[in-house]
Amino acid sequence: MRKIYLHVIMLFLGILGAQGQIKSKPDLDGSGNYQSRKLKIDEINLVSAYYGQTGNNSAVTGGIGTEKLTDFANTIDIQMSKFNRMGKKNTFLFELGIDHYSSASSDKIDPSTISSASSADTRIYPSLNWTHSNESTGNSFGFTGSYSGEYDYQSIGAGFNLTRLSADKNTQFDFKLQAFLDTWTVILPVELRSGGDRELKSEGTSPRNSFSSSFSISQAINQKLQAVIVVEPSFQKGLLATKYQRDYFTDGSLLAETLPDQRYKLPVSARLNYFATDHILLRSFYRYYMDNWGIRAHTAELEVPVKLNSFISISPFYRYNKQTGTRYFAGYGQHTPGTTYFTSDYDLSSLSSDFYGAGIRLAPPGGVFGWRRISMLELRYGHYSRSTGLASNIISLNLKVK
Repeated sequence: MRKIYLHVIMLFLGILGAQGQIKSKPDLDGSGNYQSRKLKIDEINLVSAYYGQTGNNSAVTGGIGTEKLTDFANTIDIQMSKFNRMGKKNTFLFELGIDHYSSASSDKIDPSTISSASSADTRIYPSLNWTHSNESTGNSFGFTGSYSGEYDYQSIGAGFNLTRLSADKNTQFDFKLQAFLDTWTVILPVELRSGGDRELKSEGTSPRNSFSSSFSISQAINQKLQAVIVVEPSFQKGLLATKYQRDYFTDGSLLAETLPDQRYKLPVSARLNYFATDHILLRSFYRYYMDNWGIRAHTAELEVPVKLNSFISISPFYRYNKQTGTRYFAGYGQHTPGTTYFTSDYDLSSLSSDFYGAGIRLAPPGGVFGWRRISMLELRYGHYSRSTGLASNIISLNLKVK
């Protein structure tokens, strides 16, 4: 984990040094309207986050047992742009993410081993987006390609994004389309492996494909109030169950988690941003979620950024979620024999949760800690708890270089 962090830091510092050598072309005619056609770095963001959770409803062991997990995540994104001969802007956004996690519950896939292969793993996920935009109208379109890989999972993604603004630029329409083609390595609990062969690590591979879309309309109602409505239908097909998660039945029998091979999801959300004063912004959010597995959920959130002075702000927030679980869920030893689909994953159960915390943002005109290239530093902390007993903490650091 330490090596991963150091590698990301060194990459960040190397890019920072390179950016310091980029010189802008002088405005030869004094008009101030010159737009360079050379590719230039607009900004760089480095985000590091540490997440830790505890709980006693592990799906790996049938809904009981430790849910202890830690995750150390690092992402770096570099935004570059250039103008073509027609004065249109081409923006390139490259992002590289590296997560390292350890999961005590995954160590129970085969308790006889010192450590299961998936009890600690590293996920790497690069992506590249190209967006072509007309700055005079605000209209744009673009494409994204992505990859994600870890021990038992590989994913290739592609996406399309489109933005259209009204003539007065008070109304904005955004459309996104994404597809992810995934391949799972099918790993069963040790008791269920073919022929009782404890050494057989997997049952081959299985596909899972996900297709999602997003339609949003943003409206500036007046100088103080802005509203956004978002609809995000999606569809999944393939292996949607996690096969190394156990399910226990009332007769004492044991099977691997089994769920339908298709899932439709429909989240609908709305945001309202209200500028109460020059120093206080109210950000409210509501989302309703439904799917064909029977899950229904309501989420409400309020964040209140407060500007303490020209370059320091704090942002306390609170989010509440209430969920009605899937019809396929039952706790440890409570599934009925002969049932077609079953899971003891408490993420799919009926629950309520609270998430609260705060962030502090520094953006001094002279740069953070006097380093002019670092234009912003943001530190955020959040605590999550839910009715099933799971609790977690997350702290993140974001640095922006201009």
